[in-house]
Order: sequence, then structure tokens, then C-alpha cells
Amino acid sequence: MTMQIKEIKPLLDAITQQASEVVLGKQHEIRLALACLLARGHLLIEDLPGVGKTTLAHVLAQTLGLQYRRIQFTSDLLPADILGVSIFDKSEQGFHFHPGPIFAQLILADEVNRATPKAQSALLEAMEEGQVTIEGETRSLPEPFFVIATQNPTEQIGTFPLPESQLDRFLMRISLGYPDSAAERALLTGEDRRDLLKHLEPGIRPGQLAQMQEHAAKVHASDALLDYIQALLDASRRTLTVANGLSPRAGLALLHSARAWALMAGRDHVMPEDVQTVLPHVVGHRLQAERSADDPLTALEAVPIP
Repeated sequence: MTMQIKEIKPLLDAITQQASEVVLGKQHEIRLALACLLARGHLLIEDLPGVGKTTLAHVLAQTLGLQYRRIQFTSDLLPADILGVSIFDKSEQGFHFHPGPIFAQLILADEVNRATPKAQSALLEAMEEGQVTIEGETRSLPEPFFVIATQNPTEQIGTFPLPESQLDRFLMRISLGYPDSAAERALLTGEDRRDLLKHLEPGIRPGQLAQMQEHAAKVHASDALLDYIQALLDASRRTLTVANGLSPRAGLALLHSARAWALMAGRDHVMPEDVQTVLPHVVGHRLQAERSADDPLTALEAVPIP
């Protein structure tokens, strides 16, 4: 049965509430992660160890009923450890392909910047094309396919900064930050988060997520709204405080994210407020300041709202 837009908001609100009972005090970040998934993008979570990045990924997989795999990125990780490898089978006298953990619906690339650039690049085709090419053969990945990568601050020892080409593959970047006092007390006095994960049930039926993604892609964006997005792109290219302005792909990412955020609010059209909400998380990792004291978003915040 085809879902209606009015049915989607209550479902997403229930999923957000369910996830918020495990990842405490981070409802806005949970909603951003859901919007990223609805927009068929990939999510980068950059923060200190121990603030709940891995737990958030696991919670989303559980509540959305997605097949989940965790890949722990380390300095000795090889592309074959991610994609899979062909092994000779004596009984069949031939090579048999053993798929790697990339063949799942929700992938957690944990501490992605601790792996070498060669291992990091194994994710590129998968994230962009929804397929991987191994030993000359192209293999499709499951639908939906959603990568959540966690990243430690680049100033920490043993990290390899992600190149701009790979950063651009992520639709959004968010940070969780420390919990507030009430949430931290609940963490200290409550049940272990991993025990709570065991009891989580999917909040949607199979196939409903795909319908939500289709609805998100069809949310109406007026000409005035598109003018606003183009003005934001133009402002980023004219300012002297950033090394390079936003690309057309960044503009599409902003539009897709705003459409998903509007759908989560139960609307069939995008408003400027939707764009403003997702803007820092969509463009923050795509803009590099010329000087450390500069805020790349300053010029964009000055763009008039239609």
C-alpha cells in the first residue's frame, strides 16, 4: 500500500522518539541523520570518542529494520577487507567470491580517518554509484544503501585527513557533542545503552523507507526557493574567506536535504527555513576557510531570505 505524506510524519516522529530513548538529549541530531537517509545521502559524524556516534548508527539500523554491518577502520585495513575477495575452492576447482561487509544496507565506517587513503577510497564508488567493481566485475549493493562514517578530530594522533573528494561524498556532517547535565545523569543512572539496543524493534514495515525516500524526492521546491539556493552558492563563490566556493553538487545536496527536512515536518513543499536548518550540516565540510579565524558560513548567513 502506497504511503501518504500525512502518514510519514507520525512514523518519523515515533522513530525519533524511540531512538532518543537510547541516544539521550540528541533529538535534533537524530532527525538530521534521518533526513540524510531520506535524501539518499551518506552521513559523516565527527566528534570525540565516547559521545555516542556508534550507538546512533546502531539505533538507526534497529529502528529502521536495516541490515547492519560495522567496519572498524584501522591503519592496516585493506580494500579487500571492505569489498570482499575471491578464494579458490578446491571442490569446485574455481574461485568463489566472498562478499565483504560493504554488502549491507547500513554500513558503519567507524573511525574512517584512521585508515590509509587507499582503504578510504574503497568506499568511494560504493557511496557514489551504489555498486562496487571487484576483479573486473561490477556488483550491485543492497537497497537502501546508507553509509554512516565516524571521524575523530584530525588533530588526534594516528589520523589520515579525508580528501575533499571523499568529504564531498557525504551529504551531511554532524557532531553530537557532550550531553547536557540531565541527559548525562540519565546515562549514569540508567540501563546500559547496549542492553537497550537489544530490545529495539523496527518502527516501520519493509518497503516503507523506500516509499519515504520517493516522497522526499518529490517535495516541491518553488522558483523563489531555487533562487535562494543559487544565491547561497553564488555567495560562497564570491567571498574571500573560503578557498573554493560550493559546487553544483553541493547545491543539489542542499536541495535534497531541505526536501527531506520538509517531509519530516509533514509538508509537501520546501520553505527557506528548511534550507537554513540543514545548511551548516550540508556545506560545513565542503567549505574551507582561508584563515583559521574565518567562519565560512558568515557570508551565506547574510544572503537575503525570499
